[in-house]
Amino acid sequence: MSNQLPPYITREAVLERLPAIFPEGTPNRNYCIRLMSASTIFTMLYIGAVDGNDVYAAPKHIYRMTVEQAQDDTSAGRTNYRANSLKKGVDIPGVRWYADNTREPIRDETLREGLQRVGAVIAIPIPTTSSKPRYALQQDFAALFNPNLTGDGLARAIEQWQHNNLSAGALIRISLAGRTSGSTTGNVLVSLPNGEVRSLSTGLSSDISKAVIEIFAPIYLVNPAVLWISTSDAKVPYLDKRIANSIGLNIEADKELPDIILADLAGNTPTLIFVEVVATDGAVTPRRQEAIYNITEAAGLERKSIAFVTAYLDRQSPGFKKTIANLAWGSFAWFVSEPDKIVHFSDGSSKLIDIISPINL
Repeated sequence: MSNQLPPYITREAVLERLPAIFPEGTPNRNYCIRLMSASTIFTMLYIGAVDGNDVYAAPKHIYRMTVEQAQDDTSAGRTNYRANSLKKGVDIPGVRWYADNTREPIRDETLREGLQRVGAVIAIPIPTTSSKPRYALQQDFAALFNPNLTGDGLARAIEQWQHNNLSAGALIRISLAGRTSGSTTGNVLVSLPNGEVRSLSTGLSSDISKAVIEIFAPIYLVNPAVLWISTSDAKVPYLDKRIANSIGLNIEADKELPDIILADLAGNTPTLIFVEVVATDGAVTPRRQEAIYNITEAAGLERKSIAFVTAYLDRQSPGFKKTIANLAWGSFAWFVSEPDKIVHFSDGSSKLIDIISPINL
């Protein structure tokens, strides 16, 4: 073991790199890319708290850091701060980054739920009630903040770190959450179950719609069909009148219709799945649910053959956080970033044993 002090970059430079290291879909990404995370990583590098270096950080190291101390790049200044910031009665000169009451968000959010959860930080096993330093940066993660690592070299190092250190589930989430069109012009091409290809205007809603049709439908439906696709700027919505008429569903460009209507044609009685796509707003609310029931009941369809799904990019997306409180009971929530998982807002009509069993739409 050694106490070698690693090279480091400024807190502002750390903050700039974090969104690339933790792209959309990273678990608790907001905890990993915010300024408090940059402050934490900077301070851990500053005092040498890197795995294998036999040096560990405590939240006190972060919240006692000052603007002036962070500018002292001498070895003596760094090692003195590492020791003095833990001592009672020792004043660290300069303007503090944080107040003492930020201990909990640094420990609970930034470290435990953020950086530690994605493997960027390790913690040694000591009693939870102990105030002794316990956190260190994972070696390869710390290396991403070497000032000599820039440009293509940095990009390759970040990609390698993500491949080696993020869990398989997290890698899937990142990959699927990044299924965007990548441009602000052009079209998003969607392959329907019948082999037809439709073109949607570029945007997050279209990206989620594409995932609903190409990923959600094959996973959750036995014999999927698309009856209806409508986007806010679509001049002519997609409508499969043949299937709709065979079911008895009269689909018109009604304001109550959702973004997508899917059908599972397996079995004697088809199941209709009404899907709302949420980029920022527009979930399946109780009012929307009842309005759609009025349409399906007019066609003679029973409620047990109707399902409602609200589709989001990710559990951490602003749209989900904004709309979750208004989701209708009995409906489902599905996320592009976790395609093999689905959330059921049970209305109490089923026993717990039925709810915890695999849910089939």
